[in-house]
Amino acid sequence: MTAEHLKPLTSLRFLAALWVVLFHYWPKLAVDFTPGLVAKGYLGVELFFVLSGFILCHVYLEAAGEGRFKYGGFLWARLARVYPLHLATLLGVGALAGAATLAGFGVDANVLSWDSLPANLLMVHAWGFAPQAGWNHPSWSISAEWFAYLCFPAFAWAAWRLRTRPQLAMAAAWALIALLYAGFERLAGFPLTQATIAWGALRIVPCFAYGCAVYLAWRAGATSRPATATLVSAAALIGVVTCAALQMADALIVAWFGMLILGLAGLKGAAGRVLSAKPFVYLGEVSYSVYMVCVPWKLLAVNGAARLLGVTDEHLPLPVWLAVVAAIPLIAMISYHLVEKPARAAMRAFADRRRGEAEVPALA
Repeated sequence: MTAEHLKPLTSLRFLAALWVVLFHYWPKLAVDFTPGLVAKGYLGVELFFVLSGFILCHVYLEAAGEGRFKYGGFLWARLARVYPLHLATLLGVGALAGAATLAGFGVDANVLSWDSLPANLLMVHAWGFAPQAGWNHPSWSISAEWFAYLCFPAFAWAAWRLRTRPQLAMAAAWALIALLYAGFERLAGFPLTQATIAWGALRIVPCFAYGCAVYLAWRAGATSRPATATLVSAAALIGVVTCAALQMADALIVAWFGMLILGLAGLKGAAGRVLSAKPFVYLGEVSYSVYMVCVPWKLLAVNGAARLLGVTDEHLPLPVWLAVVAAIPLIAMISYHLVEKPARAAMRAFADRRRGEAEVPALA
């Protein structure tokens, strides 16, 4: 897969983030209905998880299979990708919640959960170590991602051994999703796709494994023909939208996610060029910031707008709600360029310097 082929998948990340944003913000809109597609917006996280498995296999699977994989360097690179913005938004939520409390705004008491702070700082708050869903709650998925990163050698081991049998890998991934989703809900009493700080680390496992299997299918040439890639992409997009709108089973929608990624990975021609256009790719690059700033911005903007308008139930008129939501990508761009991108570059430069120093021979 070349960088050009990756661009439609980068653009897809923004759509996943936007889906999650709509899910979080729709209850603040002064309407009496919720479209089925919006109600399923929590599954945008599953889309991220499947994408993560695909991309990490694309980047690291060959090295892992051939014994060239450096676990420490891998973890540092992943930490540089997620931790600086996680820390910045955590501190930002703390500052906003503290200021809002002092100013007399209503703030959920669990937001400043000091008992949950250590787990949040260590990114293990989706592992069952956080007593409350405090601070920047969407970051539970970053904790789940960190769990998958730590376990990546196990995923890579399985994927490498199935590299010549992608059909088996896909079938096994579908079976894992179906069985784990059904079994978990039966035992826990709620769907795995709605787990966050309780069982959030488990939530990523079937999706990440599915992403690895989808990569194997792409690697084997499943969508190497442009017509096939276009057909699979279109069918999968229709499948996702239709199943979500009709409130069908989460497992079915997640299954369509993999097919959507498989199709987009092989997409060429006009559709591929559209999704590879710089504006869409840029929005995909800032999608992590979109996801991480959406709740802090909601805490600030929705409370502020409601106070200014005298709206006691925080249900905003459509024009105001649209303005609040439209500001999220702009806030995300600021956080991307001021925090996410430079911090990631600094951490990687630090690792490069350490590596260079280690390679300099000692003087005789």
